[in-house]
Amino acid sequence: MSASGPMPAADYCAALVRDLDRDRYIADLFAPADRRGALFALHAFNIEVSRVREAITNPMAGEVRLQWWSEALIGNGRGDVRANPVAGALLDAIDTYRLPRETFFALLDARIFDLYDDPMPTVNDLEGYAGETSSALIRLATLILSGSAGAASAEAAGHAGVAYAVTGMLRSFPIHARRGQCYVPLDVLKAHGLTRDDAVSGRTSPALAAALGDLRALARRHYEAALEALSGVAPAELPAFLPLMLVPGDLAALERPHDPFRSVPATSALGRLWRLWRGAGALRRAAKGG
Repeated sequence: MSASGPMPAADYCAALVRDLDRDRYIADLFAPADRRGALFALHAFNIEVSRVREAITNPMAGEVRLQWWSEALIGNGRGDVRANPVAGALLDAIDTYRLPRETFFALLDARIFDLYDDPMPTVNDLEGYAGETSSALIRLATLILSGSAGAASAEAAGHAGVAYAVTGMLRSFPIHARRGQCYVPLDVLKAHGLTRDDAVSGRTSPALAAALGDLRALARRHYEAALEALSGVAPAELPAFLPLMLVPGDLAALERPHDPFRSVPATSALGRLWRLWRGAGALRRAAKGG
């Protein structure tokens, strides 16, 4: 709130994404100016729902918050929903670009997992979770950018979202472990003789390093599949995929010997900006099949 009144919803969303999701903020700047507002609204919504756990004292309170978003999206929200700047901007984007509400509902359902300490059962479950969250965001962004994204971008979004999400989970592994969350699938842990408790214990071991290595390999497979699927994707849709280009560098950093319960030093903001700028050219070449 400023002396002259509340910040416009579009500016609020842009500032939120700039401050809390810098990678997607920079990627959105590669989009045409008239589409950025909708992209910022989409990614601000993602910030709001992905950080619900950080703002609650118990899982039921988190479910109530996610339910608020569901009701807002179908027009049953209590009070003036549009008084929430993110909700107002998102509803405008949904109406303007005819974004499928069912995709948002699936994303909100998937986010319920974040509220509890239940372990991720299998790799397939992890891929499904990433598909309904990270991949869905990419797919929705392509619809904003092109109006009617094609089948090629749907396949690419599926793989890109999983690659980006799994890499992000690996980067956040120390944070998740400290609060008792386990995104490392139980079938991966079991294959190395580990349990969920081992994954959040704070105790390093060769077996845990191997399990995390399996997840890096999973992310890399989806990254490579996404690059292949990008062939034929319309140039207008490419900014939606730009964060994918950070995956190789992040995986390389995670592969260096380190304590998995300590955060890997982040690449500088300038370094990530450079990788995104170079990645934009790589995306264009991939889309052309080069």
